[in-house]
Amino acid sequence: MASTPPPPDTGPLTLSPAAPPTQDLNQLLGQELPPVGTTPGPANGPGLDPANCPGLDPGVERRHDWSVAEIEALLALPLVDLLWRAQAVHRQANPGYRVQLASLLSVKTGGCEEDCAYCPQSMHNSSDLNGRPDLEVAPVLERARAAKDAGAQRFCMGWAWREIRDGAPFEAMLQMVRGVRELGLEACVTAGMLTDPQAQRLAEAGLTAYNHNLDTSPEHYDQIISTRTYQERLETLARVRGAGISLCCGGIIGLGESGRDRASLLAVLAGINPHPESVPINALVAVEGTPLEELAPVDPLEMVRMVAVARILMPFSRVRLSAGREALGREGQLLCLLAGADSIFYGDTLLTTANPGVTEDQDLLAAAGVVPWDALVS
Repeated sequence: MASTPPPPDTGPLTLSPAAPPTQDLNQLLGQELPPVGTTPGPANGPGLDPANCPGLDPGVERRHDWSVAEIEALLALPLVDLLWRAQAVHRQANPGYRVQLASLLSVKTGGCEEDCAYCPQSMHNSSDLNGRPDLEVAPVLERARAAKDAGAQRFCMGWAWREIRDGAPFEAMLQMVRGVRELGLEACVTAGMLTDPQAQRLAEAGLTAYNHNLDTSPEHYDQIISTRTYQERLETLARVRGAGISLCCGGIIGLGESGRDRASLLAVLAGINPHPESVPINALVAVEGTPLEELAPVDPLEMVRMVAVARILMPFSRVRLSAGREALGREGQLLCLLAGADSIFYGDTLLTTANPGVTEDQDLLAAAGVVPWDALVS
């Protein structure tokens, strides 16, 4: 299939003056750093870099200068045209149509100091799930082994923290990372902000990826959270990448944002050089007791559009279909796979919200005719 020519270059990525003060992304995230998969160190999995994955097309164009206007135009395309463009990119970048299966476990649930308006784990919301005991190392590794047996290639662990603090819980986290890697799985952690020494220790333990989402656009951000700045999120990403750990970074739609906000979020993600190895696309799961509990569900076709545009902008990133997938229905999920989603969270729970069961997911992938990735671990 002939490749689709990219839209005309309209200049480098910029952030709106209305956004929180933010350093230049290339400077902050270290443009001089080599792509994930080439940095020495135990943490790096090969990701989807063509040099590490024979069969991937190195000729697919990767840009980091998409403008918000360009991305708005892509989001507004007739759906059939948008899907065609996303397919043209996806079939070149992901021959064989393989999907990575990732399992997610909440290790520390509830009591988070952040005030994210969508989150049932925030101590600021009446939905706070605090009171559940933290999971110990052994049961976490048992869950990881079960996830592997069910077909997962990546095991993700979540801590409802504002930031990682040194001490026994961090030491337990490092043990979990080592144990997951010894099982032959990729290991991902999401635990808020972290320091450079903590990032280095996670890298030395073998961590494959660190998840730290941007959530929404810089312009809409202060409507969703006030306890952490956009700048702090970018600085966390810089520390993760500086330690040689893959970035897992995406966002959420359905937070009351505009179409331009969605384009702005995607522009920030695509402006990261190299692109994040993994880009989770989430739809709001409105939970009673959170400030966003009354918001309407996301139209499944809006998720399809976000996945398709993310695939066009970031050809070799894993575009992960994440929270809110259960509400999409079978047909909506199939369209997302068609649009370029090549990873799903696998299992019946995502931290604290429902997710399709393993058997349903196996049936879905079989219906789509896609096969799981082999575990890509170092």
